[in-house]
Amino acid sequence: MGFGDTAKKIQTLADKAERTYQKINELRSEVEETQTTVVDTSERVQRLENEMAEQRAVLDAVATEVGVDLESVSTEAHITEAERAAAEDAAAEDAVESAGDDAESAESDGGEPGNAEPDDDAEPAERDAA
Repeated sequence: MGFGDTAKKIQTLADKAERTYQKINELRSEVEETQTTVVDTSERVQRLENEMAEQRAVLDAVATEVGVDLESVSTEAHITEAERAAAEDAAAEDAVESAGDDAESAESDGGEPGNAEPDDDAEPAERDAA
């Protein structure tokens, strides 16, 4: 009886080892794919950086020929972009504040629109509208 239990334990251990071996092989393949992707991406980025440098040199030469100050154009573009980003941030903050105000208003009204108490000092038409 002891040999049967031992055989079962050995078989269980062998099954776990096989699953582990398969998983390690899968992970090895994934790592190799990831490394290949990283190398390919790095090469692509390097080519794009070289291409951008060439284009920048051509642009600088053309701008110099035409008499355009690239430094001031670049500065103006950065300022415009910063102003646009600041305006978007301000609009987002206003939207968040407005949503918070609406939530507070709903809570003070009992959580439902139209639950506001009529103002006794209001004109009769205003009380009926409330």
